[in-house]
Amino acid sequence: MAFARVHGIVLHHQVLGPSGRPALVFINSLGSDLRIWEEVAPAFTERFRIVLYDKRGHGLSDAPPAPYTIDDHTDDLLSLLDHLGIEEASLVGLSVGGMIAQRMAVRFPRRVQSITLCCTAAKIGTPELWAERIGAVETGSIESIADSVLQRWFTPRFHETQADDLAGWRNMLVRTPVHGYAGTCAAIRDADLRQDAGRIAVPTLCVAGDQDGSTPADVVKGTVDLIPGARFELIDGAGHIPCVEKPAALSGLIQQHLQEAGLV
Repeated sequence: MAFARVHGIVLHHQVLGPSGRPALVFINSLGSDLRIWEEVAPAFTERFRIVLYDKRGHGLSDAPPAPYTIDDHTDDLLSLLDHLGIEEASLVGLSVGGMIAQRMAVRFPRRVQSITLCCTAAKIGTPELWAERIGAVETGSIESIADSVLQRWFTPRFHETQADDLAGWRNMLVRTPVHGYAGTCAAIRDADLRQDAGRIAVPTLCVAGDQDGSTPADVVKGTVDLIPGARFELIDGAGHIPCVEKPAALSGLIQQHLQEAGLV
């Protein structure tokens, strides 16, 4: 584990692999931390310098008062890359992590070599949906919404056959700081990246889970249509967190994408 004060907050992060290799950064989703990538990241350690981190309000990173913006999260990541001496990186972002990746590619195009957008979109949900979610966690805690969130995160098969794993991921979710969770909900609520999606000029792969209850495949496809040259792939038997449920399938798609982008 490593900690660094960047952009005014302390971020928990891990770096795997020596400097000098191309950098590959994984960005986690709402209510999760860097542990969701534990079965994906090792597939890339021989050729890349891997960066994993807990975004603000999550895991072991600082959780400043809500609300946050996507640009807050983006500036955090940029400052972390500066701290690590990384000039360019490929980004893999899940859900809100994918929104951060999109924003990085638009705001700092010289720092981004490729993006993989997992189970995400340029616009996710409605202001009313996020206002309801914020109100629920601020009034009744994350525990009050945990089971409904897990229904969207994982397929019925995962619920039926991996009860112990499900309990562990539930623990991760409910132990997220309430103001960190609510602050990031506000960031998603206020983010509409559709107008700028056409400015993304790096190789882009968009991935959906065929049973994702949070960002269904048709929502992901809507973003694919906005990004020039973006490619779409569907993972069978996956919900909203394919890096946990189908890590080998996701790793293979990322590997293919990086090869086609000339980064492997």
